[in-house]
Formats: sequence, structure tokens, C-alpha cells
Amino acid sequence: MPNVAARISMRSAFIGILLALRLSAFLTMQAIDGGTMTAILILWGHALAALLFGALGLAEWRRGVTDRWSGRAFVAALALTALWALAVAGIDSRDVSTHLAEAARNIAWLCLMAASVKRARAGHVPLAALYAVVMLVTAAAGMVALLERAPFDGDMLIALAVARQMLRMMAIAGALLLLSHVAQATEAARSGARRLFVLALAVMWGFDLGVAVLGFVQPDWTATLVVVRGPVMAAVALFLAASTTQAGAAPATVSRTVATQLLVGAGLLLYAGSTALAANLAGTIAGGQARLAQTAIVFGTTAALLALVSTPWLRAWMRVKVAKHLFSHRYDYRIEWQRFTATLGVPGDGAAPLGTRIVKAVADLTDSPAGMLLVADGGRLAPAAGWRWADGGQAIEAGFAEHLARTGRIVSLDEERAETGEAMLPTWLIDDRDAWAVVPLIHGDDLAGAIVLARPPIDRSLDWEDFDLLRVAGRQAASYLAEDRAHAALADAQRFDEFNRRFAFLMHDIKNVASQLTLVARNAERHADNPDFRADMVVTLRDSAARMTTLLARLGQHDSARPEATQPVDAVALARRIAANWRAKHRIDVGGEGAAMVLAQPGRLEQAVCHLVQNAVEASPAGEAVTIAVRRDERGGLAIEVIDTGCGMAPGFVRDQLFRPFASSKPDGFGIGAYEARQLVRAMGGEMDVDSREDEGTRFRIRLPIAGDAGAVMEQAA
Repeated sequence: MPNVAARISMRSAFIGILLALRLSAFLTMQAIDGGTMTAILILWGHALAALLFGALGLAEWRRGVTDRWSGRAFVAALALTALWALAVAGIDSRDVSTHLAEAARNIAWLCLMAASVKRARAGHVPLAALYAVVMLVTAAAGMVALLERAPFDGDMLIALAVARQMLRMMAIAGALLLLSHVAQATEAARSGARRLFVLALAVMWGFDLGVAVLGFVQPDWTATLVVVRGPVMAAVALFLAASTTQAGAAPATVSRTVATQLLVGAGLLLYAGSTALAANLAGTIAGGQARLAQTAIVFGTTAALLALVSTPWLRAWMRVKVAKHLFSHRYDYRIEWQRFTATLGVPGDGAAPLGTRIVKAVADLTDSPAGMLLVADGGRLAPAAGWRWADGGQAIEAGFAEHLARTGRIVSLDEERAETGEAMLPTWLIDDRDAWAVVPLIHGDDLAGAIVLARPPIDRSLDWEDFDLLRVAGRQAASYLAEDRAHAALADAQRFDEFNRRFAFLMHDIKNVASQLTLVARNAERHADNPDFRADMVVTLRDSAARMTTLLARLGQHDSARPEATQPVDAVALARRIAANWRAKHRIDVGGEGAAMVLAQPGRLEQAVCHLVQNAVEASPAGEAVTIAVRRDERGGLAIEVIDTGCGMAPGFVRDQLFRPFASSKPDGFGIGAYEARQLVRAMGGEMDVDSREDEGTRFRIRLPIAGDAGAVMEQAA
């Protein structure tokens, strides 16, 4: 099985570029003194958070969620949080206005939590009392912040600051306790949006509690913690954005893509904040070596992040965790099916073969890193295609193939290995521990093949969702295989049809030569002593021998004769030559004098006219002549007409069957002559039509362009 853990994706490279840019900005800021840099980081981090919260609040207000009390509380909480972040960014995190804004923000979020619990019908009187107590403690912390502005002595101000910090920590701890109750109600509702809402508030208050506790124990760390809090609050805003709907902060349907991107964004923000925190701490501790220590921290964390995001294990782990903790089902069936059909239907000549695309499409559903396709071959399953499979694979014998065909069951190889009846499995599947599952491809009631999937990066057991999705995907893949086989069979049939059609044309030409030789032999019995007849007979035999040689050359699978070039052809001379060849068999009259030059391919034109003459002779009585007339066409071209006075054809036959192969009005006819003649004329850029009346005769007309001025000179037309 190939090792794909070290593959670096384009996304990883993009993240690396962003981190390199961030590193450059970080090193540039190192030229500024520590206090100025901290102020800049606090400003930009909290300004970003204020922008996100403000934009989210405006969006919710414009959606019209304020028609309910919970919606108004949500918009108010977002607006107050944006004002608090602006106060931290523009004034100072230690200013009394910032403390008052934080108290108002926390009370708004507590009101929203109470509304959520009430909507879930999970509230009771003691819980309502607890909410009231936590709100009072929060308000008390804000009031104490106001008292700190009074003209008290130093000891009193210190006592008030300590009291404010204690009240603040108590309020935040109470809020987290109440949030756990909201989380229990959320778990009962099994709503991914509610879970994101709870997670966002847990991150916000959890980090606030950490800032309060660490700031109380080690006041020197307060500025650094406030720096990190800006990106953390921006991540909180992203989580809240994912949890909103048209109705406000109530349950929402969040796609897995959005949830994953939010988690990635939050992780990057936390990474940036933690890197900045570590760099600031290093600058405080390292002293003269601060610059070196900070550079090492940034490079080390960047390398660690690149190593993580370049592994498929992390992406698979994130998908599993998002599906497990935020959604009721493992798969987003709409997204998975779109990706499945897009992989199977990749157009273009440069696309991978169908077998490889089928394996990849099915493997992507379960994050399997490799797979192999086996197709039905005489009762067993033989390897046909692989996707990242280490070797060519081995066949599955008839016993296990019959089991798959009979049950249509997806086989979990780990379960089969653990059971005593594992003898049904092929030995190579038992021994290959990377082989994870076998998906049968059922088309109708037949087994079209099977796909062996490799073990995904996050090892797990197949569950009912895997079975359902893989079963449907297997049937769809089997239909693609069946369609591909049908196309191949159709292509073979078309090749055989082309061969049969060409062979029928040759048989028709051979029949014409045989008819000519039969007529010569029959007339030789009566006119053998006639010198003129003998001369015509020699010409006919020479012509028949030449045509037979040409036909023998065309009997191969491919006709190697080079196509003729279009050139001026004397139509009258051609007609006379054909009439001379028929002189010993049937009377042929030629009409037309002078030069009648047309643009055509000589061999094809002669073959087409011979077909029409043969048909006319066969349709005419023995004593009636067939006429080949060359005349100016009313359309400005030249017409070669083959006219007989034979039995003629019915209008329905001319319309529906005359120019169809293998349809003939003669009992022993092939139905090829008229069809092939028209194909030859059209290949030269001409046209052919027919006029026929039953018991009166038929006129075939070949229309071709005149070859320059020379072909336009016709002194007389028959």
C-alpha cells in the first residue's frame, strides 16, 4: 500500500505562504519596542473581533429576527460584544467604560441563554433564580468598576480592584455553569447549530476566566493574554455566524464544509494568538536573546503546523470529529453524491480510465487512501484497475464471488478475520491488513465486479451509514461499468457492421462481374466465329480480370487503396467506354457529343455509373437498349443519366427502400447498387436522384460540377 502521509497538498502550500507573510510581519514588528507592539496587536485583534460581531449583528437585524424576544436578545448581545471589543481596541482593557461594556455584554448573553432554555422547555424556578444571581453578580462587578473612579485612598482602591476581579471571576464561573445546562439541552435536541452556539460561548467565557485568573495571580501576564483574546473573540464570532438561521440564534443547518472551515479558521486564529503569546513571553524571559528566541518560536510553530496540515490523517480526523460531535449523520449525502458523480463523469481525453475513476469515487466516500477494482471474469473476479494500490492485486475465486453475488453484502474484512468462518475469504485478503472492506458492484441481479478499499487514516469499524452509502454507490458504479461494456459491445458491432457492409459491396461487384462473364459465355456459343465478337470478348475478359484483381485487393480487413484525387473527367468518353464493355452482353446507347468535362474521381464515377447500368440492364427486356445520356444540367452543372424502359419502380419503394442497403426489388438482388452509387457520388461532391414509373422505366441522374470552361462546351445533347 503506498505511503501517502507525506503528500503536501496545494492547501498546505497556501497556508505556508500565509504563514511566511505573517512571519515577515512579525519580524518587522520586532523592530518596534515591546509596549508599542503589544498595543498594536491588541488594537488589530479586537478591532477584527468588533468588525465580525458588528457585521453578524447587522446581518441578523436585517433578517428580521427581532420579532421575537430571543432574536432581540441575540442582536443586542452581538452589538454589545462589538462595542466592548471596540472599547478594548480604542480605549484600554483596564478602563471603567470597558468593564461596564463587558458587564453589559455578559448580561445580554445570559439573557439569550435563558431564552434558549425556556424555548427548550428545560427551565425551572431554581434555574431561573441562578440566572438572576449570576446577572446580579455581573452587574455588581460593573458597579464596583464605577466606584474605582471615586477619590478613595490607595488601600481602598486596591480593595475595590480585588473585589471587582473576584466578582468578575464568580460571574464568569456561574455563566459557564449555566452554559453546561444549555449544553445538556442542546445534546438532547441533537442540533449542530446549538452545539456551535454553546461552543462559541464556552470559548469566550473560558478564555475570559483564564485571563481573569492568570491576571490576578500574575499581573505581568495581563497584557499578553489580552493580545491573544482578540483573535479568540474573532473565532467566537465565526462560530456564532455558523449557528445562525433565518429565525435568529435558534437551531441551524450547517454544512460540514462550513463547519470544517470555521474550525480551521478558529484553529489558525488560536495558533496565531498562542504564537504571539509565546513570543511575548520569550521576549520577557530571554532578555538579550529575545530576538533569537522569538524567531525560533515562530519558525518552529510554522514547521509544526505545516507538518500537521500536510498529512491526510489530520483531515480525516477533523472530518470524523466534525461529523461525530456537530451532526446527527456521518455523511452529508448531497455533497458526497455530487463529488461521487463528478469523479465518475470527468470528461476529456486526459482523464483517468473509467476503472480508476470508479475506485477513486468509492474510496473518497470513506477517506480510503487506495483501492482496487475487480471485474467478473468467468465466474471469478479478476483485477482490472487500481487507484494508489501497491501491486496489481490478485483474483477472487468463484466461491467468494458467488457469495457476493448472492448476498450483495458489503464485507467488513476486520469482522470476517475475527470470525471462525474466514475460510471463505481469499488468503491474500486475510493476510493484507491494509485491506479494509469489499464493496460488491451489483447491476440488476448480476455481479459486475467488486472494489477492495484500503484502511482509512483514522481506523474505525464500518457502521450502518457506511453500508447504506457504499451499497448505493456500488450499484451506481456497476451501472457505469455496464454502460461502458455496452459501449464497447456497440463499437464492436459497428466495426463488424462496417466490415459486413463493405463485404456486401464486394459481393455485389463480384456478382456483376460474374453476370458479365455468364453473358459472354452464353453469346460465345452463337457468335464464336464472329471476329468482332471475339475482339469484344477479349476486351470484356480483360476488363473483368482487372476488376477481379481490384476486388481481391479489397477483400482484406483494411482497403489499402489510396483515395483518388478529384480531377477533370470526360463524361462522354467514360460513357462510351462503359458501353463498349457491355457490347457483347447488352445494347448500350450513348447520347452526348463534344467535350463534357466534370470534376470527379474517375474510378468512383465509373463504378457508380456501372452500378446504375447493371441495374438498368437487369430491369430491361433483352431487346431493349439502355441509354447513357450526358447533357447540361438546368442547375448549371453536368448530368449523366442512365435510362431504361424496363419494369420501373413503385413510388413507395423509391422513397423508402431504394437507397437503403440490402433492400431490392429483384428476387436475387443484393440491394447494394443504387445505395453504393449514391454514396460514391456524394463522396465526390455530387448529387443523385431518380425518376421511375412502374411498367414505363427508370431514369437515374448523376449531377456533378463542370470542370472549368472546357466542361461547359457541349455542342449537342441527346
